[in-house]
Amino acid sequence: METKTINPSILYFGTPVVLVTTENEDGSPNLAPISSAWALGQVIVLGLGPDGQTAHNLLAGRRELVLSLPGPELWRQVERLGGLTGRGPRPGDPRGPVVHEPAKFAASGLTAVPSELIAPPRVAQCPLQFETVAEEVRPDSGKEFLIVETRVLRVHAAPDITVPATHHIDPARWSPLVYNFRHYFGLGHELGHSARSQTARAAR
Repeated sequence: METKTINPSILYFGTPVVLVTTENEDGSPNLAPISSAWALGQVIVLGLGPDGQTAHNLLAGRRELVLSLPGPELWRQVERLGGLTGRGPRPGDPRGPVVHEPAKFAASGLTAVPSELIAPPRVAQCPLQFETVAEEVRPDSGKEFLIVETRVLRVHAAPDITVPATHHIDPARWSPLVYNFRHYFGLGHELGHSARSQTARAAR
């Protein structure tokens, strides 16, 4: 395969969108979309911009957060959220043109439902939701972003994306919203499964 050297402005090479709920100083919820997240065991690592309300809440010591994963049908709500901020925009804001909006659930058309173990609410329309606590929040090596290591405390899943009578997500029924070089996609048809899959039959 031939390649060429390029210098892309962004490197979002296809990652799931995550809606992050944190608690503001007054106890109200903040909701924000992110596109940099990956899981290792029961730890989910996030990459955040340092100027948003989510980062502000975490750095202020409010370390509980819900990670809600939307399906492809919610891309318009996610895009609407991307233009809102819980913090007042400033001249030259690296987030670009954003509108100050504290009531993000209402503004985006999404619904807050209570969590079971932590204060921030979950997003009712998201089929997969994680209640977590941030165990470490630190700058990245270039000090441009925040790296957040969260420990998952509880997982909520819509019944229709699980394998019946198990605790497994059925990958044939669950399709995350994927952010691919600033475009929104769902998953295509299954191509196969890894040798470690515990849901190989259910996925066919």
